[in-house]
Amino acid sequence: MQITRQADYAVRAVLHLASLGPDEKAATSQIAEERDIPLSFLAKIIAQLSVAGILQTMRGARGGVTLAVPPEEITLLDVVEAIDGPIMLNECVHDGYDCTIENCPIQSVWRDAQSDLVQRLRTTTFDKFLEPA
Repeated sequence: MQITRQADYAVRAVLHLASLGPDEKAATSQIAEERDIPLSFLAKIIAQLSVAGILQTMRGARGGVTLAVPPEEITLLDVVEAIDGPIMLNECVHDGYDCTIENCPIQSVWRDAQSDLVQRLRTTTFDKFLEPA
């Protein structure tokens, strides 16, 4: 399993913005260059993150991109799901899925693994990446 390239780029962009001061903005081109993200991808990603309420964009000479909320309120789950949608390791973990295998012994493993992953991403906020190692 692997997150999409777009979700990876989204995480990089949010991390870049989180590393700036609270009133600082960054140009999309600056984020793309410094975080090794293709500019064509980044514009779409920023739009999706803005719709999700994670980023705020401002046009014009004094414009740029900034976080819409503080880094301690943005989780990895927020960013990944804003780009990729809900995490689903297997279709059988979806509520209401009608499995054709009666008493499948694997379904509980998939559900537990998904729950663990979602919980880890939900409790990991971007401020944690800013603390000195």
